Amino acid sequence: MLSFLGFAMVAVFMYLIMAKRLSALVAIMIVPIIFAIIGGFFTDLGPMMEAGVENVAMTAIMILFAILYFGIMIDTGLFDPLIKTILKLVKGDPLKIVVGTAILSMMVALDGDGTTTYIITVSSLLPLYKRLGMNRLVLATTAMLSMGVMNMTPWGGASAMAMASLGLDSSEIFIPMIPIMAIGLVWVVVAAFLLGMMERKRIGVIELDDSETVKVDESLTGTLAYKRPKLVWFNLALTITLMVCLILDFMSLGLLFMIALAIALLVNYPDLKLQQERLLSHSRNALAVVSIVIAAGIFSGIMSGTEMIDAMAQTLVAVIPPALGPYLAIIVAFLSAPFTFFMSNNAFYFGVLPILAQTAEAYGISAAEIGRAALIGQPVHVLSPLVAAAHLMIGLVGTEFGDLQKFAMKWAFGTVTVMTIAALVFGVISIGS
Repeated sequence: MLSFLGFAMVAVFMYLIMAKRLSALVAIMIVPIIFAIIGGFFTDLGPMMEAGVENVAMTAIMILFAILYFGIMIDTGLFDPLIKTILKLVKGDPLKIVVGTAILSMMVALDGDGTTTYIITVSSLLPLYKRLGMNRLVLATTAMLSMGVMNMTPWGGASAMAMASLGLDSSEIFIPMIPIMAIGLVWVVVAAFLLGMMERKRIGVIELDDSETVKVDESLTGTLAYKRPKLVWFNLALTITLMVCLILDFMSLGLLFMIALAIALLVNYPDLKLQQERLLSHSRNALAVVSIVIAAGIFSGIMSGTEMIDAMAQTLVAVIPPALGPYLAIIVAFLSAPFTFFMSNNAFYFGVLPILAQTAEAYGISAAEIGRAALIGQPVHVLSPLVAAAHLMIGLVGTEFGDLQKFAMKWAFGTVTVMTIAALVFGVISIGS
């Protein structure tokens, strides 16, 4: 009975958000409450939900301050020198331009926001692509490959959802994935090199005189009034220090981002009014992600408290062929690509992942490994028509969704394959017993 109730709840939740009957924020709270009442757990709802929300509280705090921090860094113009340097170096060589596209997009994607990444990357480099007659699908594909890897950061959403749904923290999910993400980014540069070679072979190298060299629009990464060019080295040092501290993992990610944000605001915008303006300007993006994560605490709390998740896992263990069980982490890594392509991250990470993780424990595979494996499909996810930023990219480069998917899918799946192999080699995921 509990297993049936659990699967029915997941199915209803996924239908409601995929059919856009309810927002993910509403569905992730209302649906489990209704099914818990149907299952006779009305009197236990309060403690279950409180326990679930407590489990995701630190994750939500980390995401809030990470989004605000990287938003402030973009405002200050931290990435402007990088854009200028890339435009100066690439000249009229298609190979350099595509590799430069990869480097620029993966750096800007540090903030985890696809919309910002695509706007900055395309606005900066599209004039060069047009002038040389380069394929705009190459620009879109390269930028989206970078975003697909960087989307695995907790403030990008995927890792945060995995942590929230499994009740784990960043040291168990995100930190072990950092070297795998690094290998994924190396692959993105390799893919950009191959795409650039194809474009160089097709159109050759075109010499541009200085009058034709694309100039950076100083307002691309923020408003001129908020830029702090004299503090760019300080902001770079602060960001690098923050990244090193994240890897060392000696303090909670949430606390690190809180401290970094406080320093960034104090140094760049000592005026109280400017601080409030900058925080307010980025609060919308932060609220959208953080509210989902906190609400997910209700979903995961009810799933665990009612023991629906245990019953569902027992059902799956009974139907999965024993020979495939030990390879569940690898299977999840590859399945996460089509799953997150055809359904939203919310539906997959909150509806499907907990069941897969509970099932894997029967084969000696930890929930953390399944959570990591489930992140690897993100390079394919960003190509999904369910992703709003993907529609923005289509509009920016002036192409069709079908053409982009046909061109980019093999490169995105290549990224998934490379990271899956790397995860196995590094022991981030393993073959069970």
